Amino acid sequence: MNMHSPTQPNGQSMDTLLAGYAAGALPKALHALVGAHLELSPQSRDYVSVLEASLGRSFESNEMTRVEHRDERLSAIFALDAAPARAAGAVPKALEHFFGKSLDDLKFRTVLPGVKECQIPTDDGTTAMLYRIRAGKKMPQHTHEGSEYTLVIRGAFSDVTGRYGRGDIAISDEDIDHTPIAEAGEECLCFAVMDAPLRLTGPIGRFFNRFVKH
Repeated sequence: MNMHSPTQPNGQSMDTLLAGYAAGALPKALHALVGAHLELSPQSRDYVSVLEASLGRSFESNEMTRVEHRDERLSAIFALDAAPARAAGAVPKALEHFFGKSLDDLKFRTVLPGVKECQIPTDDGTTAMLYRIRAGKKMPQHTHEGSEYTLVIRGAFSDVTGRYGRGDIAISDEDIDHTPIAEAGEECLCFAVMDAPLRLTGPIGRFFNRFVKH
């Protein structure tokens, strides 16, 4: 799996994301996204275990800091440790726990030909979306007004930063203007968490901008 080492575009952001998870400092939606990634990535699990051990030693010598939603986070971690191996393409347990229902029970709406979305309610200031993207479908070119974290659950997609398959996390911000393309052969199912809206660019974005008054 693509671990986004420090030599790759998302390396530092990925390390920061995993450190935030280990410290229990992420919003709930993003915590669920990283928890799902850890179910699918043994290499990341090992890295987070090292971070958690380091934090444990730090806590032993410092005053304990209150962790928000402590019981929910602990329950999710224990469920992850006890979860049996999942079938290829299955939705990780951490996400099913966050959704509160199975994928089959979620309602998707068509937003573009070949693209369906389902917004997952949050109370942590983020926007959480599930996307079903038809194999070979190109998404509209866009950038972001903040950060977007996208976990691939099934299938794969590519953009200017590389290829992302099952279990990979793509991290985008205002410095990345991209056109994700779902890989041929299989629908791409993704879970994305954003802390600010995306902004369309390219021909489609310029078309819609004609109707926006500044």
